[in-house]
Amino acid sequence: MQQPRSELVELSDVIDARYGGKALGLAELAAAGFPVPAAFVIANAAAGVLPVELEARYARMAASAETGAVAVRSSAAGEDGLESSFAGQYETVLGVHGYDELLAAIRHCAAGASAERAAAYRPGAGISGAMHLVVQEMVDARAAGVVFTADPAGGRRDLCVVDAVPGLGESLVDGSASSDHYEVDRAGQIMDRRIASSPALTDDEVMAVVAGARAAEARWGMPLDLEWAIDRTGEIRWLQARPITTLPGDLNEMDSTVAGEDHVYTRCNIGEMMPGAFCPLTASVSGQAIEYAMQMVQVAGGFQDSYHEDRWLQLGYFSGHLFLNMTEGTALSSGILGNSLEQYSLSIAGRVVDELVPKPPKPLARRLVNTVRLTTFALSAGRAIRRLDRELARFEAPSAAEPAALLAELDAGIELYNEATLTHVRSSSRSAVAANVLEQTVMREAIRAGRSEDEGRSRAAAMMAGAADVESAVMLEHLDDVVGRLAGDPAAAEAFLERDAAEAVTGLTGGTGPISRTFNEFLRRHGHRGYRELCMRDRSWRDDPDGLGTIMQAMLRARLSAGDTVRPTPASPQKGVSRTVRMMARLARAGARGREATKSRMVQVAYLLSRGYGLLGERLAATGRLPDADLVFFFARSELPALAGTGDVQDLVDRASGRRAALPFQARLEFPDVSVGKPVPARLEPPEGSEDGVIVGRPACSGVVEGIVRVATTVAQARELHPGEVLVAPVTDVGWTPYFTLIAALVTDIGSSVSHGAVVAREYGLPCVVNTQGATRVLRTGDRVRVDGDRGTVTLLDRAPVPSPPTTA
Repeated sequence: MQQPRSELVELSDVIDARYGGKALGLAELAAAGFPVPAAFVIANAAAGVLPVELEARYARMAASAETGAVAVRSSAAGEDGLESSFAGQYETVLGVHGYDELLAAIRHCAAGASAERAAAYRPGAGISGAMHLVVQEMVDARAAGVVFTADPAGGRRDLCVVDAVPGLGESLVDGSASSDHYEVDRAGQIMDRRIASSPALTDDEVMAVVAGARAAEARWGMPLDLEWAIDRTGEIRWLQARPITTLPGDLNEMDSTVAGEDHVYTRCNIGEMMPGAFCPLTASVSGQAIEYAMQMVQVAGGFQDSYHEDRWLQLGYFSGHLFLNMTEGTALSSGILGNSLEQYSLSIAGRVVDELVPKPPKPLARRLVNTVRLTTFALSAGRAIRRLDRELARFEAPSAAEPAALLAELDAGIELYNEATLTHVRSSSRSAVAANVLEQTVMREAIRAGRSEDEGRSRAAAMMAGAADVESAVMLEHLDDVVGRLAGDPAAAEAFLERDAAEAVTGLTGGTGPISRTFNEFLRRHGHRGYRELCMRDRSWRDDPDGLGTIMQAMLRARLSAGDTVRPTPASPQKGVSRTVRMMARLARAGARGREATKSRMVQVAYLLSRGYGLLGERLAATGRLPDADLVFFFARSELPALAGTGDVQDLVDRASGRRAALPFQARLEFPDVSVGKPVPARLEPPEGSEDGVIVGRPACSGVVEGIVRVATTVAQARELHPGEVLVAPVTDVGWTPYFTLIAALVTDIGSSVSHGAVVAREYGLPCVVNTQGATRVLRTGDRVRVDGDRGTVTLLDRAPVPSPPTTA
């Protein structure tokens, strides 16, 4: 019986992936003119009989090789393909000298096809098992490494990642050497570098590697992972090219168009209402509702002719995050009386934004007319609220049985959502203006009296405390009442704490006793609230018994350990305050109350729409249009009619799946507080002054307290809070509010005097410092700090020990 034979294939004859992705990658690089070391392929190397021409072909290669040596690398069918890389699963032999060594290397690599690790990897990776080998000239490398045209760890396609070592790159691949590390953006800027004392590459060489990799990426039309070496003459030689198979969907696929390259965008303000990264449906429903409302304010004030439905002007959606366009907002400061660019900056970002260029001021007459129009629009919010209440009473949650009919109901609900959001923005603008004017006035008075600006800010913050019936504070009082009733019934408290959090809430909901009735009344009034409550995908308290139950159990444990505590009633300082200032303080308190009330109405509509879109996902999954109901949240609203139709939507579904995979990567991104042009993620530096142990922010509620820090960048991390700790968070929204019953003070990265955390902290008498620009990056859980809500400072007193890494036996 004739033995099977292998075949020798020249690299120039490789035109598809039949000989493996590694062979194809090299062939395509060579065909495109990239400097590739000479190579050929041994097809079916494990077949038994090697090609008769192998010895002569090897001799020619060895004779022309720089080092006289070759490398033998696997190129199994399916390896380094679009679906999987199979990296490191097969064998490579370097530095092969002589034909006998070549034969031994071929046998060794061919046997790798049946190696235990490769066999275990293969079933789920689509690898056929056919083993081909690439025999390639060795490069006399001065430096070598890998380059990724997208960040394989962070998912960002705007970064090239270069890792380099001196000499051969195999020490990098096998992990035996630490590499120099570079991250380079598309503008050619090195954004991050971690290098040894004697770097393997110059910056020019890093840029040359990146340029070559980007050129290869452009030819392939996809992100690539390439191996390279720089020889002794300084020439880059390309050794391998393969697709990056571990990337999520493009983090920037759904980005909106930048309104202007010189426009200033910020996460401040909008980051409080919409914290974190959001699914595309949230952006095109809640984001567009905010965009509509803010454009309509511009129209009402005479700064814009009409609403532009097809353009993002006031907001931007980048890398899954929503940003406020401050440049568009400067129309207010340039077009009306009594609102300076500084005031506008302070109300949004908590600081004067030097990057913001004011628009030319309008003529005095025009500013007077605009001021009257905008003031009338803001002050008439009461009528809009009453009209909204009537429409809300008539609005029913979308529930049609057929997807197309259900989508029509949802579209009708969008109109109500837009109006609710506009009403909230009108109310918020009234609140912000009153608070800013109060703060500026009291600051000027403090300076005239020889005191500091911080003292003025602290006094203004204290004057804004004591607003009756602030919705967030009322909600917390109602929940605290439920917890108090549980604490007063030892048997009920024990049963509630012994159960799983979700079961505890479900049991309380289904009960008939007085505690259950009180709790169900809380859900009736506040059940639509929760963390990230404008997100179409995140669940409200009514629909998240586990989340709400965890909060309530933490509150109950604190109540049982500390007993009933009486929170100090914030007193608004009146001594030495002029009648005008007292009037402005009343307006600011009323504004805060109205702002919170309209926010609750807005969230009520968002909640009903969220449930409707969830139901749409269930309907589409039941009919086979979607693989699962959750995927509906990863379509833009404009894409949903295609799903409700009958045409082929597989490509659209695949893109939505990529967006879902991208969201966790987007959630980890951080941005500067302001960006000129399109916001780009960054590794943020600690705030100025923190090296001295003092973090400076803005005072939001007076008082001084010392305590142990609990850093929580998500509300899930806040579940670990212990009573009396200082909560340090990026920002807080209503979902964090129940934890305010546990904490001794609040510190946030962003925020202003009218932000959610500041308003509720004042009502609970909690010292509060906002807009620290990065306390979460400086402090760590366990640190001991002094929070001075009068001066707006956080002082590190004792540093917590760094946790030891886990050990293995």
